[in-house]
Amino acid sequence: MGLKTHLVVIDPQNDFMDIPAAPADPVGLALPDGTRFRSTLPVPGALADMNRVATMIGRLGRRLGRIHVTLDSHRVIDVAHPAFWQDGDGRPPPPFTMITHDDVASGRWSPRNPAWQSRMLDYTAELARAGKFVLMIWPEHCLIGSWGHNVADNLRVALASWERDNCATVDYVAKGTNIFTEHYGALLAEVPDPADPSTQLNRDVIAVLQDADLIAIAGEASSHCVATTVRQIVDHIGDRHLPKIHLLTDCMSPVPPSPGSPDFPAIAEQFVHDMAARGVVLTTSDALLA
Repeated sequence: MGLKTHLVVIDPQNDFMDIPAAPADPVGLALPDGTRFRSTLPVPGALADMNRVATMIGRLGRRLGRIHVTLDSHRVIDVAHPAFWQDGDGRPPPPFTMITHDDVASGRWSPRNPAWQSRMLDYTAELARAGKFVLMIWPEHCLIGSWGHNVADNLRVALASWERDNCATVDYVAKGTNIFTEHYGALLAEVPDPADPSTQLNRDVIAVLQDADLIAIAGEASSHCVATTVRQIVDHIGDRHLPKIHLLTDCMSPVPPSPGSPDFPAIAEQFVHDMAARGVVLTTSDALLA
């Protein structure tokens, strides 16, 4: 029996791709300098990253035993979207606003549904206690059923070809459907909801990955969903499995910083450094199984 190689691609969706908007395209994000993207939350370099993943899938073919793709999956009303919140005048926060526990306690920002106030006080307090990212309001992204939720075209074609050629199915793993918690990591929400199994540790994925001989990981963004997902895998898979994890460093990019935000590229660099220190292998799409 050959090497059991699994590929994990984290959130390779259109809304994270740096796809320029053509003149007739709907515009997801427009920058002050006039640059227009069809995507609502583009990560610089993401489209090229996913093109490299697609090329690698074509090169490796049946040597890839299983492919897992995580899908960020949100609703318009979501704790990290503007429509969930309002200020004292009823106005929503602009994208890239950070909301702290003190902001909620003081009434600077409140959930539009007053019944959610206590829950948001608890939520933001738990984020701070656990040392998680401060709640960031993102542009509406990866809305279920939208173009932005779809897998980037070049990668989608490569995945479909792999399925046909190998009579196999890609394992799609949804995350983020609970409107009351962020869900950067594919295996566990930022603040799990005891009443919602989708926010709790996904032990099924852990068990499947434990059975692999080699786990290659790519996706977006290296500062957020990739970093959080990989840290969750490393924390739960067991130390003896760590050397079989291979990070494809040329197939992931960080979210750029916004005014007042943390240095997300530096967070991504620290993540890669930390994983190497844990024994995770750093490699590239060209070098994997070359």
